[in-house]
Amino acid sequence: MIRYALTCDHDHAFEGWFASSTDFDDQQGRGLVECPLCASKLVRKQIMAPAVSGTRRTAREAPSANAQAMMMEAAGRIRQHVEDNFDDVGDSFAAEARAIHEGKAEDRGIYGQATPREVRDLVEDGVPVAPLPPEPMKKSELN
Repeated sequence: MIRYALTCDHDHAFEGWFASSTDFDDQQGRGLVECPLCASKLVRKQIMAPAVSGTRRTAREAPSANAQAMMMEAAGRIRQHVEDNFDDVGDSFAAEARAIHEGKAEDRGIYGQATPREVRDLVEDGVPVAPLPPEPMKKSELN
């Protein structure tokens, strides 16, 4: 596994883990790499300092399949909690989030859909938003 420091064209910084450097290039070429804040697909690698080890050697292990499964399960639980406890406002998310932020609507948890532009505008205006973890893949969709 290789970790890259990434940024989108809106200067949102985030990390991505890939099986290899060619794996990043392949996924980016197919439009699968996107910013978790604004969903922009214009993502680039940042300059990173190489990891320099001291006199002691320590082996870094890649996340095990079990650890990855645990992370995916946790993400699924988060998504399920939001779906069970928050109001789904559909494609009115941006307008409703802004109204709540400005005190014009009841303060409550919401989720829904927004365009990358709407998300960018909300973030720039200080409206707190976060992407919802993706739905877990169905076993029939896995290789």
